[in-house]
Amino acid sequence: MEPQVWNNPNAGHTKVAGIVLVVCFVLLALSAFNPLNDMLDGTPMWVFRAALITAIAYCVHVLFSPAAIVMLFLGFSAGVPILLIFSSLSLWLGEAGLEKSAVTYFSWAALGYSFKFVWAPLVDKLPVPLLTGLLGRRRAWLLLSQLAVIISILIMATTNPAADGNALTIMALAAVALGFSSATQDIVIDAYRIESAPAEEQAMTSSTYIAGYRIGMIVAGAGALYLATYFGSTKEAYSYDAWMHTYAVMAAVMLIGVLTTFLIREPDTHRPDDNPYTANDYLRFLAVFLCSVVAFILVFRLSSSVVGSARDSLQELFNNRNLAGFVVATARLFVAATAAWFVAHVLVKVGVGNRQMITESYVNPIKDFFNRYGMGLALLLLALIGLYRVSDIVMGVIANVFYQEIGYTKIQIANVSKFYGLIMTIAGGLLGGFLSVRFGVIRILFLGALLSAITNLLFIVLAKSEPGISLLIMVIGADNLSAGLATAAFIAFLSSLTNVSFTAVQYAIFSSLMTLFPKILGGYSGSMAESMGYDSFFTMTALLTLPVLLLIFLVRDKVNDKVVIKT
Repeated sequence: MEPQVWNNPNAGHTKVAGIVLVVCFVLLALSAFNPLNDMLDGTPMWVFRAALITAIAYCVHVLFSPAAIVMLFLGFSAGVPILLIFSSLSLWLGEAGLEKSAVTYFSWAALGYSFKFVWAPLVDKLPVPLLTGLLGRRRAWLLLSQLAVIISILIMATTNPAADGNALTIMALAAVALGFSSATQDIVIDAYRIESAPAEEQAMTSSTYIAGYRIGMIVAGAGALYLATYFGSTKEAYSYDAWMHTYAVMAAVMLIGVLTTFLIREPDTHRPDDNPYTANDYLRFLAVFLCSVVAFILVFRLSSSVVGSARDSLQELFNNRNLAGFVVATARLFVAATAAWFVAHVLVKVGVGNRQMITESYVNPIKDFFNRYGMGLALLLLALIGLYRVSDIVMGVIANVFYQEIGYTKIQIANVSKFYGLIMTIAGGLLGGFLSVRFGVIRILFLGALLSAITNLLFIVLAKSEPGISLLIMVIGADNLSAGLATAAFIAFLSSLTNVSFTAVQYAIFSSLMTLFPKILGGYSGSMAESMGYDSFFTMTALLTLPVLLLIFLVRDKVNDKVVIKT
């Protein structure tokens, strides 16, 4: 059953609200800089920003459907955890006096985001005892994952990484638990977004999701740093209590997502299984999955001694440490994944798992995609998904280092990139949603890729110019605005490729694939920039967009230009 299309009761005011929204975003972004402070002539900045945020909230009410506003809050809930694992946690560990080598131990926390498609079928198939009957399958999993996020954050808050004993291990395990529970929340939110809104609103719900996600990142990134400083922790004078209170506040902030889960309705489009399985089938399914995970972890951990010697040997062969590390790490993951598959295969073979249930969960979503689009078009679409973000991610990895090397201070970078840049990304996301509705997703997908290439070339101008805050604002503003626009169109495009019968699994596969190759290539951004020089490096990142533009051109007439969710 397709959700009803929203008829905007404020349709006559949308143009004015749109203009006001853009102006408010620009003023809010510029509020970090001294010229605007001087123009306010004594008016407290918090009053000015509060007025702008109030105006933005009213414009969002006028412009967006209830489904889009719901995704704003769920996006916020999804955006909070990620920086509590990475940048904010890294600063906490740094202030606690830990070595950089110890900090890398926490990179395990990122595995949840990279491999979430592995357990996405559990979210699609398994009911949550008691909660599914009370809330429905999507809301039950959403609440469970949010509670797991809150508990993980609180465990981190109550652990002092500078303490003796096993405190650091507890912190690492809590960070990993936060990564997996947050990735599970992402799986459910993506499925809920696709199933709860009609096809005509998918672009708008994607844009508000991005806006909420970025706001959550601001709160967990800049907000956490401000709180830790306010509570009294600095690099020179570390205070565990300050960080404990900061993470406790972040856990409380997650209650916004919990409240949203209780207020929203279960989507009507998620259809229950025609032949429901027994509780025993679900338990056997879970047992197969857990045994496979244990096999993956054991093989990965036990191979550490072999990995070290193999990396040293390959380094001598290739004369390139980065390449040797990449080859060994890829082989290690492949071997561990093969072991996990072998264990699952054997368990299904001997009857531990229900073969039909495993097939429906893992094989059918992939077969459905290839059956709907055919082998040729499906491969083109997968190539487009895997390459679309490559230019942005490869360039973004080296961006902060580049800013510092050409003469900008950390304060300037923080104000322009972290505050102004994030606000422009939000504005770009909202703009991308509007344009996708007006002109079609494929056209805006093409426009977003083209603008990404052009804005990458602007960094050459920045590299050749004397450091100036106005030029930095212009380049970062253009880059983040185009990135937000492209991302909104891309998420709407990915949503259109899913079948509502396999929403969680197919979207999890797409979202994992879209960052896999860009992240692998991004690991070499520093060495490429060093060997090529910044001018050639930025030109290369712009040229990486050409295959993307070609792929969009090839598929343009073969996929619907409007978001249509298959049933």
